[in-house]
Amino acid sequence: MKDSDKMKQKLQYLYGKSIGIKVYDKLLKLLEKYKKFIPLKSFILSQKDSVLITYGDSFREKGEKPLITLRKFLEVFLKDKISTIHILPFFPYSSDDGFSVINYKEVNPEFGSWEDIREVEKDFNLMFDAVINHISAKSREFKAFLEDIPPYKDFFIVVDEDYDISKVFRPRALPLLTEFKTESGTKKVWTTFSEDQIDLNYKNPEVLLYITDVLLFYVTMGASIIRLDAIAYLWKESGTTCIHLPQTHEVVKLFRLIFDAVAPHVKIITETNVPHK
Repeated sequence: MKDSDKMKQKLQYLYGKSIGIKVYDKLLKLLEKYKKFIPLKSFILSQKDSVLITYGDSFREKGEKPLITLRKFLEVFLKDKISTIHILPFFPYSSDDGFSVINYKEVNPEFGSWEDIREVEKDFNLMFDAVINHISAKSREFKAFLEDIPPYKDFFIVVDEDYDISKVFRPRALPLLTEFKTESGTKKVWTTFSEDQIDLNYKNPEVLLYITDVLLFYVTMGASIIRLDAIAYLWKESGTTCIHLPQTHEVVKLFRLIFDAVAPHVKIITETNVPHK
């Protein structure tokens, strides 16, 4: 596997030597699983490219799913004029205009279907949003966390009184920690953006593998560019700002290595907000 040593090094940096090797073995199996479903493709961005950004339901026609209407609009007005379509989160969601995803692998049935997404891909490159810093409080993963069901009971960040959050930087005035009642008692859970958007715990390597599976699934469904939403807040450490931490950079680099190994045509775009001082 290409860059396998580099992948292993990054996993050992994140999780330690012994756990890192075990995670690497699981990652290889995941890559082998997806490799056979990802066709070889050439995709080179240049100054000649242009990208249209749209919500999945911006274009509407009575009696028709919005993604079908979008495809018709693109074919009539923008074919051979726009090279790439960035469809903002088109998954089932509970808040924040799609950025609180309930199910990463489903298309919002009010918008259309994966078949409709693939129809757009026939004439345009596609950019998907990977909303992977957090997930909806309505997701099955978080519901399982509340019931202490493995493996999800360790999928989210529970904060105790010894954790220092005094330096945390984020673009919200809402409470950073939200109390939830679980089977094992009330817990304070990390919610960077809102009480409905629950941060994932990347210190748990199973979360990293879970999200890697999601990213590779997006590639099989036609994504040539993946935008990593709110990626700067991914990794948390007590006593730090919890933004742009070295571990976050290593995770992004790992994603790049993963794509280079099985889908080298895929481009990564990070949502990078630099704090104003």
